[in-house]
Amino acid sequence: MVMTILITAAITVLGLVMRSRLSVENPSGFQIILEDAVLSIKGMLEEWIGPEGPDYMPLIATFGIFILIGNYAGLVPGLMAPTSSINVTLGCAITTWVYYHFQGIRKQGILKYAAHFAAPPGAPLWMAPMMLLIELISHASRLLSLSLRLFGNIFGEELVILILGSIVPYIVPLPIMFLGLITGGLQAFIFVLLSVIYLQAAVAVHHEHDEHGHDAPAGNHAPAAA
Repeated sequence: MVMTILITAAITVLGLVMRSRLSVENPSGFQIILEDAVLSIKGMLEEWIGPEGPDYMPLIATFGIFILIGNYAGLVPGLMAPTSSINVTLGCAITTWVYYHFQGIRKQGILKYAAHFAAPPGAPLWMAPMMLLIELISHASRLLSLSLRLFGNIFGEELVILILGSIVPYIVPLPIMFLGLITGGLQAFIFVLLSVIYLQAAVAVHHEHDEHGHDAPAGNHAPAAA
């Protein structure tokens, strides 16, 4: 909890400082890095969700930054990664889960959004009870997928570093710590990507006809996201 508060406070202060120092004519190197990161997340949202994708950037980008810094905090001697606690990763997962359901209801209306659980596009109506059960299990499992994957990777990494460091300090843990630089970034990216996919499936309401006259989800990645 302490590490979570410290990282959140650090991100907030850093954001306020950078906002006051933004420059169009003479951007700093750090500003250029932040701009590239923002453009990357914006491009991902536009590619998966469409023109309205950037509307969801505040939460998605904040999670990406928090999880990335949280993962790397465990590589600093004397600190621990808050994402190595199931309480933190489950909290992030629940927030994402509630957020994409809220956006789906806001976008489609509660009745239409609830109806797609039992009657997704292309599914026959007689399969509605089975599809409802499958969808409920699928959405519940997303909480486990988001939280356990992140927790397991970061906790396991910290545990290995701790064990190796207790045997031969300073030298033996270095390869695992280097691997942690890759794993930490990858896990943050996976969490962000899955959140975007879940959002895309929740807010996708427009359909277009294919060459056979059937309804097909709009968007480049709609079938994969569904």
